[in-house]
Amino acid sequence: MALAGERISVAVVDDHPMIREGVMSVLSRDSRYSIVAQGGSGREAVNIACERKPDLMLIDVHMPGGGGIAAASTIRAKAPSVKTIMLTVSDEESDLVSALEAGASGYVLKGTPGTELLRIVRSVLDGEVYVAPGLAARAILRMRHLPHAEKPKSEPVAGLTKRESEVLSSAAEGMTNKEIANRFDLSEKTIKHYMTNVLDKLGVRNRVEAVLAMKRTGQREG
Repeated sequence: MALAGERISVAVVDDHPMIREGVMSVLSRDSRYSIVAQGGSGREAVNIACERKPDLMLIDVHMPGGGGIAAASTIRAKAPSVKTIMLTVSDEESDLVSALEAGASGYVLKGTPGTELLRIVRSVLDGEVYVAPGLAARAILRMRHLPHAEKPKSEPVAGLTKRESEVLSSAAEGMTNKEIANRFDLSEKTIKHYMTNVLDKLGVRNRVEAVLAMKRTGQREG
């Protein structure tokens, strides 16, 4: 990560030149960012990450050279300091889940307004994980119907308290923090606290990954 006073190095990889140039144009509006590289394939994304080690890369999900998700996975292994945000036109939940599993810190739909993209980039650099809200809700609802894997109950999910499990199960229903708070007659701040505990215990970054972890352990909702 760039030191205080230094510009944040960014690379953009997309096989569509107009989209790539559009994203770079948006980022160039903010003097904090410096575009250090660009590319158009998964292979180029990996090479840029390993050779230039930018603070952040925005990578297209579907493109030649192995694709963006595979590139993000390789980048996580070979250049773990590089944060990645996936750019996509895909609203497939499977792509979202795969991107998160590959270590991406953001999943952003192409066409997102420039001001919103800058906000997302800032939040990711601050350590947050961003998923387009509509896609996150759909992915969670889809995961409710995934087959339960046979896993031992010593998995981290088994270490959740009763209330934490209830909060996670409610999230698996696609409920917002406010809706969960209303269900249990608690404050939204308290629900956020429980959700933070859940994420910490499971070692995941957001509720989509938490629900996926729950499904993998074979724990049933309710």
